[in-house]
Amino acid sequence: MGFAAGLALVMGLGWAGMAAAQTAAEPERGAVTNLPLPRYVTLKTNEGNARRGPGLTHRIDWVFSRAGMPLRVTAEYENWRRVEDVDGLGGWVHYSLLSGSRSVLVTDALLDLRSTPLPDAPITLRAEAGVIARLLECRVDWCRVTIEGEKGWAPKNALWGVDPVETFE
Repeated sequence: MGFAAGLALVMGLGWAGMAAAQTAAEPERGAVTNLPLPRYVTLKTNEGNARRGPGLTHRIDWVFSRAGMPLRVTAEYENWRRVEDVDGLGGWVHYSLLSGSRSVLVTDALLDLRSTPLPDAPITLRAEAGVIARLLECRVDWCRVTIEGEKGWAPKNALWGVDPVETFE
């Protein structure tokens, strides 16, 4: 039993409180891959059917049509992943249509990418809302991205496809 769970029992929260304490301390994991949920992936192909349920017999509710589009995985079942896009639309997609490489979607109307992760650094590139960028690195408030070979730093809150607390090199 972890510290948080033990504290929940000591505080008289019972087993339900213990379960909540464990959930708060440990991220949810996918039943198939044991990877964190939710997590971000990208669409490999120019067309990906999002189905109502995990299987080919389920109705297609949505068709993703942009290779490289970032998607958030929210559940797993066998070879299927439940995903959603920036608008919360989606469904169950076969895992073979998804890639672990990372991309983000520009959400600001006009985003200035900068040479360093500072608000007053020189602008290296401008991108409009809806542009897909490949994600290279993320710090606390900034992410380094590349768009058609040009690299720059963008404020994390201007991008969709990366969690606010996520950092990596």
